[in-house]
This record gives sequence, C-alpha cells and structure tokens, in this order.
Amino acid sequence: MKTQLKRVADEELKLEMTPMIDVTFLLLIFFMCTLKFKTLEGKLAAYLPKDVGVNTTQSEPIPKVEITLRVVQAGKKYNPRGEAYGLWGGAEGSRFSYGTDRVIQYQIGPRKTTDLAEVQQRLKTLHKEDPKRPATIDAQPGIIYADVVKVLDAALDADFQEVTFVGSYE
Repeated sequence: MKTQLKRVADEELKLEMTPMIDVTFLLLIFFMCTLKFKTLEGKLAAYLPKDVGVNTTQSEPIPKVEITLRVVQAGKKYNPRGEAYGLWGGAEGSRFSYGTDRVIQYQIGPRKTTDLAEVQQRLKTLHKEDPKRPATIDAQPGIIYADVVKVLDAALDADFQEVTFVGSYE
C-alpha cells in the first residue's frame, strides 16, 4: 500500500483546463444576460407643463445680402513680364494676370454694376440698415479668386460679421 501511495504522489497532477474554461464562459454569458444598463437617453430631469404643446410658429428667415459676380468680358491674360499669355503660358511656374479690359459685373439684389467702389458703398448702406444681416458671395464660372477677395474685402470693410460663399457649379 505504501508503494501505491508513493507512486500516486510521484505522478504529476494534471488539471483539465477545458471544464474550467467552459464554466468561466458560462458565468460570463450568465452575467451579460442578467446585466441591466441604465437608460439615460430620452429621459430628461425636467418638469414641463403638460397643457402647453410644441410651439408651432415658424421662425422668420433672415434676409441675406446676396452678391453675385459674373464675367462680362474675360479680357486678355498677361504673364508677370507683361507679355501676352500665349498657348504655352508664361515662364515655368509663373502666374498670369488680366489686363484692364477685363469686366466683372457685380449684382447686389436687383442692382447691377461694374464698379467696385459702388459695391462698397451699397454694402455699407445695407449694413447700416440692418447690422445683423449676413452676406453671401456667389462667384459664377470664370471668376478668379482675386475677384472674390476684392468683394470679400468690401464686405468686411462694411462691417459684415457673417459672410458665406455659394458652392461650385460642378
């Protein structure tokens, strides 16, 4: 009997991991199924009057000052050296500019003009009438960034606080 106990004691004790893992996963699934989360969505700690419904009146849309830019006459392109901008352009990496024959039409509401100074005066007048009124710049195809920047500067000089741009037509 002593030899038998010695042999059992000398044998390495092996733990079976599969049943332990099974029990662990069963406990995990049990706790996940019985767990209740607090639902905070849709519950506000506010006491609202029951007899008054949702306000159904529509808010008045704020009228915008709409500034539209159109190219009336494209004009001739010139490279930085003042030469006519030909088929291949100017020097490598150079930018072009337009001559004095380029004509841009500015439209503010129903009024149309080609004079930027008149646009500045009109914007100042409109801002004095309603200082909270926003402005929108709509650059039609053919308008370059320099044209838009001039109108943006005029709007900022007239103290417009909110100036937005209309998206592209592509």
